[in-house]
Formats: sequence, structure tokens, C-alpha cells
Amino acid sequence: MGKLVLITGGAGFIGSNLALKLLAKGYRVRILDNLSPQIHGANPEVTSFLYGTIKNKCEFILGSVINDKDIATAMSGVNYVIHLAAETGTGQSMYQIAKYVEINSIGTAKLLDYIVNHKNEVEKFIIASSRSIYGEGKYYSAELGKFVFPLSRSPQQLEAGDFDVKYNGVNSPLSLCATDEDSAINTESLYAVTKFNQEQMALTVCKSIGISCVAFRYQNVYGPGQSLINPYTGILAIFSSLINSGSTIRIFEDGLESRDFVYIDDVTDATIMGMEANIFNEVFNIGYGEPISVIRVANTLMDCYNRKTEMIITGEFRLGDIRHNYADITKIKKVLGFTPKINFEEGIRKFASWVKIQRPVSSSSESYERSLEELREKGLMK
Repeated sequence: MGKLVLITGGAGFIGSNLALKLLAKGYRVRILDNLSPQIHGANPEVTSFLYGTIKNKCEFILGSVINDKDIATAMSGVNYVIHLAAETGTGQSMYQIAKYVEINSIGTAKLLDYIVNHKNEVEKFIIASSRSIYGEGKYYSAELGKFVFPLSRSPQQLEAGDFDVKYNGVNSPLSLCATDEDSAINTESLYAVTKFNQEQMALTVCKSIGISCVAFRYQNVYGPGQSLINPYTGILAIFSSLINSGSTIRIFEDGLESRDFVYIDDVTDATIMGMEANIFNEVFNIGYGEPISVIRVANTLMDCYNRKTEMIITGEFRLGDIRHNYADITKIKKVLGFTPKINFEEGIRKFASWVKIQRPVSSSSESYERSLEELREKGLMK
């Protein structure tokens, strides 16, 4: 029999795709997931594409990483732990603080506590970290002649319509660089704080007991199967809903802010490579290594759906949002031999083709508007 892999949050986007690949490779897979309505809908049996892909194909435990009994059941006989379970909305984290700390930080602590204090067969612990821990990431200042790591943009600057990243004492423009694993950590949201907390707890505890830990700092993961109903994450799903319903796309700031989009198959391949590699306590970026602007995202999606809708650059902004960030993937190429295969245009075509055959999600754009209103009420969106 193959070795047993526990995937917490395994019914989610990354987890369900990982489960299927691991099963195909001969591993046994156990999933611990609470089937959150925000991701899976009110009736996952009917509304969750992701749950449907893994249902009856691997062992499934409906439970939570903050429940001691669920953890004990899930950990029995496990060889590898891939810990993905987390709350993931950056904006939402700023006003659901206790919830994010409980699920992300306390949930991780409970898993690690179990491993330390109970007999187990765990060989490796994989922790899902996030590019959000870098904040604005890495830039080069020609004026200073060195790399710099700017802090967050001030509300006053953003309200004045000046969206570019600044560095204290530097007057000339900064040059955006790929952010490597040795870059400064600048957590700009509560979500980022909890992700870095997860990562550091896992690396510290696993090292102390001689279990290898690998932390993956995922960039913006996308592809067929991602949730189309969660309004707090994923502009691809949000923009797709707006385009296909003929609704106006309202783009924050000036639309030139960018992210690094990495396709789901590349992410699962890299994660499994890290699980199987003979390495001890490593941190890797997983991205494609290219910044993609929000305007480019909207235009590419409209091309894929062969539909044009109004696009308004609003100048609005969310406190805690970063301007740019893209991954330097030199380390993961060198150590694991990983190179992403799917570029943005190809990946978006695959995603859009999948969206076209899904049942229309009529409430998604309304949910998105409600999520923005929540941010405005909390003073987090201007």
C-alpha cells in the first residue's frame, strides 16, 4: 500500500487537485475539511464542483483543524501532512480577526501540538504560506544604488491618486524586481500575519523534533475548479461573472497594479515535488514569475469569452492592498528542478473554457458587491 497523505482543507481548490494527483501516483489520501459555505456553497453535495471531484475517491473527514477529536482521527497512520486549511480573504481578515487567528494560527498550532505530543509516523510537514507576507516586495533604487523593501502606501497618498510605491527618502521612481525568499517580510494584512505565523511555527517545531518541513509561498493560484462563489478571493472568478452577466467591471486604483498568476497544475506539481524531495526545512516561492496587471486580466478574459463589457477605472482602493508582487523562482528551479509550464494566456483559456460549462452563478456578483460594502462600512475601502 502507498503511503498515507493527510491534506487539511483538501476539498478546496489546491487540495482537491493535489488529492487527485497523489491518488494517481499511488498514494493513499485522507482529507480533513469543514466544507465552508463561503467556498463550497450551502449544499456542497450540489453546489461544490471541488467536493464533487474528490467525493468517494479518498477518505474524507468532515471536520476542523481547531477540533482536537477531528485532528486525532485525521492524524492516525499519516506519513505526510499537507496543511492547506485556512481562511484566505485578505480584506475580510482585517475585520474577522479572531476567526482568522483561530483557524489559521491556532489550527496550525493544534496540528503541530498533536505531532509533538502523540506517537505518529509523520515524515514531512508541508505548510501553505503566501506571497502576501512580503507586502510590497522587492524594488531597486537607482538613487540609493541598492535593493529596497518599501512599506505600505499611506491612505493620504492613495487618496491623492498617487498609487506608485515609495521608499522613505527616495525621490526618483523605484524599479520593480522579482521577490526572492530572502526578501524582507512586511505583513500588510491580518491574513499575511497569520500565514507568516503558520510558516514560522511549522518550520520551528518540525526542526525541533527532526521532521522535515517545507513552506510554499504561493502566488495567485488559478485555474479550472476554483471557487466561483467566494467573493473575498479571486478576481478571475469575479471578473468572469461580471463579464458573462454584462455587468460593469469596476477596477480599483488605476488598473496597473499587478499580481503573479500561477496555474493550478504547476502548483500541485511543485507541491508534490517538495513533498517527495530529500530536503529538510526549506522555504520556496511558487509562482510563474511574471507580473500581470489587472487591466490585462480583464481584457484577456473578455477575449476568451468573446464578450465586451464596460470597464471603469475607479481610483478606489482597499487599505492593505499591495501595488505589485511577483515571485523570483530561481530557488525552486535550482533545488527542486521545478519550472512552471502554463503561461497566463494558456491558463486563462483553460479557466474560461471550464467556466463556460458551469452552471451560471447568479449570486456571485451580488456577493462581491456585498463584500465591498462590508469593507466600506469598516473603513477599509475608500
